Amino acid sequence: MALEIVRIPALSDNYIWLIHDKRADKTAVVDPGEAAPVLAELKRRSWKLNAILNTHWHPDHTGGNAALKAETGAVIIAPSGEGTRIPGADWLAGGNNKIKVGQHVAHILEVPGHTAGHIAYHFADDQMLFVGDTLFAMGCGRLFEGTAEQMFGNMQLFAKLPPETQVYCAHEYTQANGRFALTIEPDNEALQARMAEVDALREAGEPTVPTTIGAELATNPFLRAESAEQLAERRAAKDAF
Repeated sequence: MALEIVRIPALSDNYIWLIHDKRADKTAVVDPGEAAPVLAELKRRSWKLNAILNTHWHPDHTGGNAALKAETGAVIIAPSGEGTRIPGADWLAGGNNKIKVGQHVAHILEVPGHTAGHIAYHFADDQMLFVGDTLFAMGCGRLFEGTAEQMFGNMQLFAKLPPETQVYCAHEYTQANGRFALTIEPDNEALQARMAEVDALREAGEPTVPTTIGAELATNPFLRAESAEQLAERRAAKDAF
């Protein structure tokens, strides 16, 4: 039975993701920047929260941890390299680890760059990838604590995944990312078509994520970068865009 995924808008442009295994009646939440909307959604669906999955330490991804743990007793799973920066972490996850939501297994991918210890959760059998702030629709995370070489390695890792893999990123940045992408590849027809779809969705107030690895391979200038140097140039240009 497939995992059920619920998108919860939070803060100004964050997305919090609920992951639910109906058969096992187990639920996890990814990167809860605040607790209130998560608790409201859990109550509405009569789900019990079992685990909090953090991809990195930034407050807009961990701000709801303490309240959710206090209210539900959920365990906090944090990146092994950032445990001291995530208060209340119960279990630290690194690249050789796996976690389970009910009967569904996620492999931990180490994807430093945005932060030094950033991780992603890859439910390979479900073809789902929760990437935090590493990969965005038509974008990638800013290099706050890591290097372009690290981010390029992450992009290479993601590019090898099946194209139908659903990518659950943590922000609604797609429209701005797409506008920048068009400055890199103005003649990319797939990108032009995608931007038309994105503009229509945003005009209607609709979300643009999740995306897929296949869509990103066709339109994302960072996933399409041919070297770490090229990615660094594009990231610097995007930072000033």
